[in-house]
Amino acid sequence: MDPVAFNIGPITVYWYGIIIGVGALTALFLIKTLGKKEGVDPEIFDEFLLIALPIGIIGARLYYVLFNLDAYRGDWARIFSIWEGGLAIHGGVLAGTVVAYFFAKVKKIDFWQLGDLVAPGLILAQGIGRWGNYVNQEAYGYETDLPWAMYIDGAYRHPTFLYEFIWNLIVFGILLVLRKKKLARGSIFAFYLIGYSVGRFFIEGFRTDSLMIGSIRTAQLISVILILVGLGLYYYLNKYKAKS
Repeated sequence: MDPVAFNIGPITVYWYGIIIGVGALTALFLIKTLGKKEGVDPEIFDEFLLIALPIGIIGARLYYVLFNLDAYRGDWARIFSIWEGGLAIHGGVLAGTVVAYFFAKVKKIDFWQLGDLVAPGLILAQGIGRWGNYVNQEAYGYETDLPWAMYIDGAYRHPTFLYEFIWNLIVFGILLVLRKKKLARGSIFAFYLIGYSVGRFFIEGFRTDSLMIGSIRTAQLISVILILVGLGLYYYLNKYKAKS
């Protein structure tokens, strides 16, 4: 599939960017809808997106480049070619979380409430964004003869971007159901960390382009860490903090 959607004079518009934009706007609409139900000014989320989206993309790119430096040696200008792909979601989530913390401080809103509102939109945007990997023919798995294999890069392979899209939709549904439960603020964000990371850990095992730390897949290591962080956070918010 041609990664170029169209050209406007000298400007090239890529499907990857369009898909990321669709994911971000879909998430924004959802977050504003959820926030309105809780009495949060919807305009706050417009401001948040304007700050968090570019910084999140920078974080996602830096994370990818730092763990894949050999691919850019001798051609450092390619670091800025994000339309080619190469955005690591974990880097974006980490950068976005830092932005959310300071944004909440400045706007004087509860950080955990903000996290709970953003989490469902974020996982939905991540799922939508995976189709950008399909367009760029990246983030796919090893060869297989399973009925749902997709023809990518000269062979039938595990469509790991499709696996993650489906998993993210499942987690999205779970988060919406959990929002109806009486849980401490921050619990939805904690479940996001756990839910996404569980799926990513297993899906990463099928991929052929994993970032590596020695013989360890970086995404699997980070996923285990985030699962533990999510579990610890849930316990702290619902058991310890609730009693204090």
